[in-house]
Amino acid sequence: MEHIRDTAGQKGTGKWTGIAALDEGVPLTLIGEAVFARCLSAMKEERVEAAKVFDRKIPAFTGDKAAFIEAIRQALFASKIISYAQGYTLMRTAAEHYGWNLNYGGIALMWRGGCIIRSVFLGKIKEAYDKDPNLSNLLLDPYFKETIEKLVPSWRTVAAAALSYGVPAPAMTSALSYFDGYTTERLPANLLQAQRDYFGAHTYERLDAPKGQFFHTNWTGHGGNTAASTYNA
Repeated sequence: MEHIRDTAGQKGTGKWTGIAALDEGVPLTLIGEAVFARCLSAMKEERVEAAKVFDRKIPAFTGDKAAFIEAIRQALFASKIISYAQGYTLMRTAAEHYGWNLNYGGIALMWRGGCIIRSVFLGKIKEAYDKDPNLSNLLLDPYFKETIEKLVPSWRTVAAAALSYGVPAPAMTSALSYFDGYTTERLPANLLQAQRDYFGAHTYERLDAPKGQFFHTNWTGHGGNTAASTYNA
């Protein structure tokens, strides 16, 4: 292991999947972060030079090693569930867009015999879609809901440790952020929309108005009432 060069390559599958997710407006954060992590690893010469400039002092781990290894296992399991949940969301969205009739449970069983996408819980995915073919997100299935809830404490412990010790774990931490965002009733995206309207007049919706009705505020008193109503990116 120590003799393997720390630069990862890619064949393009992750890139193509990420492009499809952006086209469909689906948060496929794990695959995106995995691709970018490979790109970063390929910058070997730059990383060597940057490591000389930034002398990071990473403290030695002093906790229960066996317990932490088990926490890592649980955090990895939780992150893998999120990755499948995101992937199925992309397939469901693409199916609606292109008019496909996908057998989601059958896809899980097909993956079980594959060489790349494999997991012991693919059978559970099939069971989830057999029970509810219109399941909007894998996390809402009772089995995966209960499983994730059990894994969350270890997941948070490992993610926090990675940040504290300076160990890059972009896929695992983004998986946790996705879970927190997906399970949050009201996100701070209202501030984001206000900022977009302030600097680009991109308009925003209001909670006290019908969905689909957009508003613009003349935040500075100098821009008039011009709004980017035809450009709502």
